[in-house]
Amino acid sequence: MADALAENTAKLQLDEETGEMVSKGELKKRMAKRAKKAAAAKAKAEVPATTSALKAAQKKVEAPKTVEPVNMFAQGWLDDVYKERPVKPVVTRFPPEPNGYLHIGHAKAIAINFGFAKFHGGECYLRFDDTNPEAEDEKYFTAIKEIVEWLGFKPKAVTYSSDNFDKLYQKAEELIKKEKAYVCHCGVEELKAQRGEIDGIQGGPRFRCKHAEQSVGKNLEEFRAMRDGKYKPKEAFLRMKQNIEDGNPQMWDLPAYRVLDAEHHRTGPKWKIYPTYDFTHCLCDSFENITHSLCTTEFIQSRVSYEWLNKTLEVYEPMQREYGRLSITGTVLSKRKIAKLVNEGYVRGWDDPRLFTLIGIKRRGVPPGAILEFVNELGVTTAPTNIQLARLDQTVRRYLEITVPRLMLVLDPLPVVIEDAVELELELPFSPKIPTMGSHKVKFTETVYIERSDFREVDSKEYFRLAPGKSVGLLQVPYPIKVVSFKKDGDKVTEVRAVYDKEGKKPKAYIHWVAEGSKEVEVRIHNALFKSEKPDNAEGGFLNDINPNSEEIFSHAMIESGFEEVKRRAPWPEAAGESELGKGGPESVRFQATRVAYMAMDSDSTEEKIVLNRIVSLKEDAGK
Repeated sequence: MADALAENTAKLQLDEETGEMVSKGELKKRMAKRAKKAAAAKAKAEVPATTSALKAAQKKVEAPKTVEPVNMFAQGWLDDVYKERPVKPVVTRFPPEPNGYLHIGHAKAIAINFGFAKFHGGECYLRFDDTNPEAEDEKYFTAIKEIVEWLGFKPKAVTYSSDNFDKLYQKAEELIKKEKAYVCHCGVEELKAQRGEIDGIQGGPRFRCKHAEQSVGKNLEEFRAMRDGKYKPKEAFLRMKQNIEDGNPQMWDLPAYRVLDAEHHRTGPKWKIYPTYDFTHCLCDSFENITHSLCTTEFIQSRVSYEWLNKTLEVYEPMQREYGRLSITGTVLSKRKIAKLVNEGYVRGWDDPRLFTLIGIKRRGVPPGAILEFVNELGVTTAPTNIQLARLDQTVRRYLEITVPRLMLVLDPLPVVIEDAVELELELPFSPKIPTMGSHKVKFTETVYIERSDFREVDSKEYFRLAPGKSVGLLQVPYPIKVVSFKKDGDKVTEVRAVYDKEGKKPKAYIHWVAEGSKEVEVRIHNALFKSEKPDNAEGGFLNDINPNSEEIFSHAMIESGFEEVKRRAPWPEAAGESELGKGGPESVRFQATRVAYMAMDSDSTEEKIVLNRIVSLKEDAGK
């Protein structure tokens, strides 16, 4: 793997401004372009003010007015939604079900709901839709709260659908009294027939069951019997009396309450019946005075029943609108499938860096600001967004390039003894592009360690790194070095001896290094968990598409001493939920490992042993 990481740099030279290894021709073009840009900037600064003002005025007239790209709420679909109901203050909600860990698609929902309210000077609730005690767990509540905070959002309040159980029950009785709900005892097959399904085929006549004709008194009696535990699950449920003739299935007398034999995590054994999503969601929106109820297009048909219930009960009516959901190819997001990966040992847990749960993405080291930027770049429309993994990586890479410091990390160390070297103290910038990141001191020792793949026993014309008789530059070191000999143990090179090449030409390539005595760390290089873009299409199921090389571990990598200062000054960067010094977990210790990858500290790290994860490669893999 170390060979593969460095192989592409063979013939390449270091662009000190970007930290990239590029061809000699490309570097020459870049230098010329920068010189031209600098000359243009200088000429522009010398233009008289009146001329500049005139040009600016002309440009203002000629150029169409554009909205800042950082503001997805000021244009397009989200702007249109606000114009439909231009009220102040805006109140929204993010209503997750606490029955699993959030994934990358939920990041879009969080950004939209919290961001929409914030942009219009309003607030957003974090409301847990906790109406199914059979599937809920406290760990999910905690994880969801932490992710919302990590993304940089603070809810108006954390609320629970269960806060409204008493109120929802009263609304259900009110619906019965309005002759708009009835208790039904039909089984599954009877329900299918009523919905027009004959022998598994939809399209037959729809009809109501006999229970729909019960009196108000009978329905109240039956509903209270459900409440009091006189029925077992599936023996009775409350249905809304909507419009069975409507072409929308969401109007075919949906369930409002069902019997569940489970204690609730907040209300204990008080309730034997629990409201359904279709009954709960719109009413809780109403109770919290939500102005804009924003959800994905899978709920577009539900808008009719949402509006019907609020209107029928004559309560405040929020406005529901639907946007396209975000999906990622090349992975799985289903809770059931991820559980299988976890339970069968394919990954370390729900927060494995190869997964696209938000806790997994966070652990990998992806900054919260990069996720928000990714959502913003994609924009918001009613169309679903299906994105390749490389597209997310591209945004993360671009974000990290200008927000994290640079350090030298060697994955597979090979000692090089420089016979005429003396110990030096070098001052290295954390970023050649951003002077405000500062600098740090690093020792240069007689023995340094380089990547094993940066040395070849036999030289070739196309190879520009270290080989017998060939000179190569060491980053930030005054002189290049030349190999004079090397030792082997069997087939493995164990030591290279070199001298300074003070009289030679400027080297064609520079390689990174770390000093003797540098900290040993474990580095985990995470690749795609699956081999294809569509794991679900694999013959025999998605588990047959697992990439056997999805994780490679370098147990004896070495990191330069500047890491301690980077760690002390974390988070990198200070943004979103990692907005100040010390605010952030181990994953907020991020840096660019020169010529290797972008890295972050893993939660497995201890005082004695540092573990690093690759966040993303320095450039997109050629195979993608």
